[in-house]
Amino acid sequence: MTDPSKPQDGLQLLAADHRKVEGLFADFEKASGASAKEKIVRQICTELKIHATIEEEIYYPAIRGKVEEGDLDEAYVEHDSAKLLINELEAAEPDESFYDAKVKVLQELIEHHVMEEEKQRENLFQQTRAADIDLDALGARLAARKAALMEQAEAGGLPPAEPATLKHEAL
Repeated sequence: MTDPSKPQDGLQLLAADHRKVEGLFADFEKASGASAKEKIVRQICTELKIHATIEEEIYYPAIRGKVEEGDLDEAYVEHDSAKLLINELEAAEPDESFYDAKVKVLQELIEHHVMEEEKQRENLFQQTRAADIDLDALGARLAARKAALMEQAEAGGLPPAEPATLKHEAL
């Protein structure tokens, strides 16, 4: 665990979120039994909703105009695709048709998103590091908002994920 008194680079915080969710997807693949799967999926959904919120409220606006616009626009659309699946999974029972398939597609979508944010050439994280951004200040803002959202999730849950670029009725 990181020392909370030491500022954390915002990109390190976001990458740590990515690793946590990757681990949860791996746990889901090994899980057996509906209740075990449902518990892991709820964790995945909560983590992803919080992560998408802090990226969309803080990280993406901080890098707008400093990174490739097309990459950033694609990240928003990828978030929205994930949000639609998250909302479907949160409303579903683990024994329903397509439950496991929706988790798998969500996992693939997130793996692709993570690759574009931090693993492929010219990714968003590289573009961010090359820009004039105070990553420690960004990290402090991300950590504070994440803590507030975690508290909200534990106190009574987060509302359904709201797509920013996709209209649900149009799908």
